Amino acid sequence: MQLGMVGLGRMGGNMTRRLLRGGHEVVVYDQSGEAVGQAVQAGAVGTSSLRGLVAGLHPPRSVWVMVPAGDATEQAVDELAGLLSPDDTVIDGGNTYFKDDVARAEQLSARGLHYVDVGTSGGVWGLERGYCMTIGGPAEIVERLGPLFDTLAPGSGQDACEAPPSTARRGYVHVGPAGAGHFVKMIHNGIEYGMMQAFAEGLEILRESGSDRVDPRHRYDLDLHDIAEVWRNGSVVSSWLLDLLEIALREDRELSAYSGFVQDSGEGRWTVQTAIEEDVPAHVLTASLFTRFQSRQEQSYAMRVLSALRHQFGGHVEQKKTGGGP
Repeated sequence: MQLGMVGLGRMGGNMTRRLLRGGHEVVVYDQSGEAVGQAVQAGAVGTSSLRGLVAGLHPPRSVWVMVPAGDATEQAVDELAGLLSPDDTVIDGGNTYFKDDVARAEQLSARGLHYVDVGTSGGVWGLERGYCMTIGGPAEIVERLGPLFDTLAPGSGQDACEAPPSTARRGYVHVGPAGAGHFVKMIHNGIEYGMMQAFAEGLEILRESGSDRVDPRHRYDLDLHDIAEVWRNGSVVSSWLLDLLEIALREDRELSAYSGFVQDSGEGRWTVQTAIEEDVPAHVLTASLFTRFQSRQEQSYAMRVLSALRHQFGGHVEQKKTGGGP
């Protein structure tokens, strides 16, 4: 297929490369000329404006917006809406708030345009591992875009005897109308907060077992990297997050390179807000969000674990603390 890609950052750039490897034609635009140049070297068609990108696509056009959620996405979609033609499709693969998707889909529909929201997970590892995607939008348009999703997804396979085949087994699934894709990804990220927090607290308890505050009879000098490694092999808590934690500990046993300042992307807040709206108790998810707030005031090993995990799976570099705190 042919696709326009707007935004060539950590994920957009790698998604472009994965699509090119899969035989698709990708027309790209980014505010960074250097990023466009790197994509062109990989086989993409480069443009210097959104107008040029739209002109380089044949109808019905599909344009994937992969820029930071909020104003940057709104501006890109608004400009594209004025350039595209009826039956063209705008795809938002960022971390947009699902209620904004619903409003945006209605606005674009009035112009005859289709809107698809894609909750995209895979971080900096997606180029090689693929991207897990939950997709919202009109079923017929999602089906039209299927070859793109199939290339981007991990493609874990499907038993030949199963009928009908489920795309979920390949790492992507159409979950509902506009907003549903980002809604499911929002909850995914809320759960991710809780899982990360559990690993962080557990490792700090293990680490502090060697403290002089502990009775010498119960004091242990534990190798946290070895423990993470053994848990990866047959343990019920084995997971990709644990794999990433093992990498971080292998590189730096004390995680001294990490500040312990842990940012939140906004999706954790939206998850808690949605739980309140639905009268759903979400003790773990709420506590893990509040702990990230606390990390900006106090530094601990648990916070460095969270910081390390965010860097490993998403390439996030946390800022150093300034003023007031230790």
